[in-house]
Amino acid sequence: MANTDTSPFDAILKGLGIGCAVLALVLPGQVTSRQARQPAPPAPAVSVEHLPRVADFKGQQASPEATQMARWVMTTRDHRGMPFVIVDKQHARVFVFKPDGTLDGATPALIGSAVGDDSVPGIGEREMSAILPHERTTPAGRFVSQPGINSLGEDIVWVDYEAAVSMHRVRAKEPRERRLERLASATADDNRISFGCINLPVSFYETVVKPALGASRGVVYILPETRPLQAVFKTWQATGTS
Repeated sequence: MANTDTSPFDAILKGLGIGCAVLALVLPGQVTSRQARQPAPPAPAVSVEHLPRVADFKGQQASPEATQMARWVMTTRDHRGMPFVIVDKQHARVFVFKPDGTLDGATPALIGSAVGDDSVPGIGEREMSAILPHERTTPAGRFVSQPGINSLGEDIVWVDYEAAVSMHRVRAKEPRERRLERLASATADDNRISFGCINLPVSFYETVVKPALGASRGVVYILPETRPLQAVFKTWQATGTS
């Protein structure tokens, strides 16, 4: 539920639809300007009939769950011939694949500070200052991504527009958050810092994410951390994939 105790200035911002965008300047590292979704064409058509039935991680280490997810995507053609991304929340890793299942790149990522697989209903309409610590989750599921622009004029990739969850470049404007250090650390224990968005290294965003998803749609699979895969991806058991 939105905070109704607002100042006249807050009311003006909300009426203009830019309240969250302004708060993004106060809370660096988070993109929430929901005005900035851009119509995106579908990805160039790829004939799925001739695609491999397996995904190629090109030697990159991946968890069993991420490996199973990639195999399921290619076996079922669930990505519909589009580029796809697997976000492994438990290990704070992101894998970007070409339509043919070949890994385009992998990287550590910063994700929602709260453990959980669901977004609070209506959270995308709320001011960031009203989002409680336990509500700062990165939701699990299958999402069709779309390019967008944030309040600073930077390009982002919307994952769940309604919940204001996106993939974007990491911002290190607040030294005490140590976002760059968190990304560079050897473990995933300190990678939970965002309000729910997926923060990526700038170079990875520029060279991998932007070319793959910056001009057309893709599919983003965010793996659950509190439920099994088959509870989130409903056709999992039906495919016979385990």
